Amino acid sequence: MALKTLSTFITPLSLPNQKFPQIHTKPCFILCELSRPSKSRPSSAIPEGTGAAAPSPGEKFLERQQSIEATKRILKETNKSRKKENKPLKASNSVASCYGCGAPLQTSENDAPGFVDPETYELKKKHHQLRTILCGRCRLLSHGKMITAVGGHGGYSGGKQFVTAEDLRQKLSHLRNARALIVKLVDIVDFNGSFLSRVRDLVGANPIIMVVTKIDLLPRDTDLNCIGDWVVEATTKKKLNVLGVHLTSSKSLVGITGVISEIQKEKKGRDVYILGSANVGKSAFINALLKTMAFNDPVAAAAQRYKPVQSAVPGTTLGPIPINAFLGGGKLYDTPGVHLHHRQTAVVHSEDLSSLAPKSRLRGLSFPSSQVNSNNTEEGASTVNGLNGFSIFWGGLVRIDVLKALPETSLTFYGPKRLPIHMVPTEKADEFYQKELGVLLIPPSGREKAENWKLDGEHKLQIKFEDAERPACDIAISGLGWLSVEPVSRSHKFFQQTPIETAGELLLAVHVPKPVEIFVRPPIPVGKAGAEWYQYRELTDKEQETRPKWYF
Repeated sequence: MALKTLSTFITPLSLPNQKFPQIHTKPCFILCELSRPSKSRPSSAIPEGTGAAAPSPGEKFLERQQSIEATKRILKETNKSRKKENKPLKASNSVASCYGCGAPLQTSENDAPGFVDPETYELKKKHHQLRTILCGRCRLLSHGKMITAVGGHGGYSGGKQFVTAEDLRQKLSHLRNARALIVKLVDIVDFNGSFLSRVRDLVGANPIIMVVTKIDLLPRDTDLNCIGDWVVEATTKKKLNVLGVHLTSSKSLVGITGVISEIQKEKKGRDVYILGSANVGKSAFINALLKTMAFNDPVAAAAQRYKPVQSAVPGTTLGPIPINAFLGGGKLYDTPGVHLHHRQTAVVHSEDLSSLAPKSRLRGLSFPSSQVNSNNTEEGASTVNGLNGFSIFWGGLVRIDVLKALPETSLTFYGPKRLPIHMVPTEKADEFYQKELGVLLIPPSGREKAENWKLDGEHKLQIKFEDAERPACDIAISGLGWLSVEPVSRSHKFFQQTPIETAGELLLAVHVPKPVEIFVRPPIPVGKAGAEWYQYRELTDKEQETRPKWYF
């Protein structure tokens, strides 16, 4: 049977719209069958566009193909833009940064982080050595200068050349979607203030290894078995699931080997991020980590040459610092500290920051006590009639009014030795504070800084005293230290022959700068006495399986 209709020869060049791309790369014939209009239908019923000037079937076919291709291109571009919007930020390695603080190198603002002399910058750039540059701010920090770089902290109000705490937190936002191993650091001296209880908001479901730093600062004869159990118990109550807990000291390298072993076991090709609050000791921990790893790992030995800068200034690290520390691949990242507004380090001036950092073992100082230096106990203070009616000043940072206490109650302070403690009658406390703030009560240091200083945050505490054989609780001051509420007999200053009351109630009013928080917690078992009164809790079979192990 003969074909009813034969279409004309079609090429893409014959189309009226020259913008369409060519679909057929070779000439071809297109055969199709067209239905003839019925003779019975009137001329007015002929479908529209079937006249002599109507597009041929070949042209209709090409138009459909062009429409499909255009739709595909639009969908593809839409998906790309969506992926780009949802793509998490990553630590960039393309921009040269200071190896000491992680700030991007720049040559314009000489007072800002990352500043490098233009001649030095060009010379290092010419020889491809930008990653070996230490910025001017880091050089000053390494020589003991206190230079803040975070707006709102250390007495600095902020400026365009400096970063904010929110900016630093934003630089950690990519961790939630990244595949990483998190090493979370906590300061044992400021355990509650540096814990980062909402760390899962930053790191997502990534595995966490918890490292407790500065255990070398605990009082002598402290039983680390008790400390390890106390830390794990506190971590479990905060419902933070971790792989393990390590007690370490970056100064003496105690416990560092155990952290390295667990990192190598759990890393599995991932990058390792050191995370923690500002001034928790991240840079010091990384230096200790590299020093210990260097014995067996040549890559870590080479990385020791360019280490992050250590300083008492919160905000020393201003950007993620990648370090080639592992022989098997993956990088170690020093990250900016998470700045917390509720710590004392966020409100004191930068010149006074060093006085908040303990530099030697803590020694408990008890009030009342016959062995307390008479210079710290003002006229009228009693060591016999107890603490009722007295106020205790911890530098110019904390004031504690004892509203009600048992005669046998003692307050033992654990914190930096450079902060003096003074005890005065409460009726003279206001006068003493106004007269001695900035002089005896430091920090703040100097009358100028003391003019606008206020202890305008008041916390009233009601504490039950039920057991004469152990402290009632600890009152932790965020960013400073803690004080233990305990019987006089447990302070080991002197002993009473008469039996003391075993039950009662304490009322305290604690005054701190308004942003600073305080925490009432179970007492931490420090010193020789801590091992005597500390009690291990009985664990169920399920708790023994799920409870994280601690290592030392």
